[in-house]
Amino acid sequence: MIRIAITHAIAAVGVLVFHLLSLPLPWLLGPITACLIAALWGAPMRSIPILNNAMRSILGVAVGATFTTALVISMAGYWTTLLLVPVMIFFIGLIGVPYFQRLWGFDFATSYYSAMPGGLQDMLLFGEEAGGDVRALSLIHATRVMVIVVALPFILSGYWNVDLSNPPGVPAATLPPSQLVLMVVAGLAGWQIAKAVGLFGASILGPMILAGLLALTGVLYHRPPAEAIWAAQFFIGMTVGTKYAGVTGYEVRRDVAAALGFCVILLLLSAVFVKIINVFELAPPMETLLAFAPGGQAEMTVLALIAGADMAFVIAHHVLRIVTVIIGAPIAARLFNR
Repeated sequence: MIRIAITHAIAAVGVLVFHLLSLPLPWLLGPITACLIAALWGAPMRSIPILNNAMRSILGVAVGATFTTALVISMAGYWTTLLLVPVMIFFIGLIGVPYFQRLWGFDFATSYYSAMPGGLQDMLLFGEEAGGDVRALSLIHATRVMVIVVALPFILSGYWNVDLSNPPGVPAATLPPSQLVLMVVAGLAGWQIAKAVGLFGASILGPMILAGLLALTGVLYHRPPAEAIWAAQFFIGMTVGTKYAGVTGYEVRRDVAAALGFCVILLLLSAVFVKIINVFELAPPMETLLAFAPGGQAEMTVLALIAGADMAFVIAHHVLRIVTVIIGAPIAARLFNR
């Protein structure tokens, strides 16, 4: 309990500092930065996994509540850019595996699952079963998510002048109590149902599907309040930062340094695909960047919500990325190894 209390206090200080300095997304980037610095200084930190998943369900409800009949119909028009998602994953693996294996000396299993831009838990599970270094995988994927989540707000505000300071929703006091109850039910029930049927990313996708059904039938017509979205950002940011707890100097010099170099590769690859899509005018530039940036699903959802992007477009591409990696990674790893 002491470690949990220390972690929350550190994350709160990060929010305060970001607010005082008028930096973007204080509720997300503040906890990430503060917890990362504290971890590097050896502070004892710990998060609460079940609470973190509950916060993710808020994002699922927020996305699902934006669904309309017109929006769902428009998703059929995404096929041209959706086809590029597996192509991008192929190039990531083609460049990433030799990068980790030959340049940094990781074994094949660690190299392969470090390169794959899937969910953290899935890549750790697959990597461990294949005999990879779980600690290295954890640090590499945490660094991938952190760098991309930190870099994108500055790109969005600096290049497209996106205002990231607007509240992500209306105050809770202005929403009908019945809508708040529906959101809670959609979040908890959707999460548990998705978990029971074994759906990946159950804490986000389950609430998103259930809230989407409620929105399409006209029962749910409000998004979660601003306070709930801020809380989700806080806990997600804190979770990313605490992944570095207990990191050693050797791990920083090898695992984290390797991950930082790979992040540069990922950002360049993403820029290439975004440019191709923009040249052929297949999708809006900002939505394309958010859809093809290989960050965490929850973190990209937060950024899309704050930026006011087309949620259906962004989420559809990230879901396909995760599905492609989860289904294809074990099969491709065997073929790649041969």
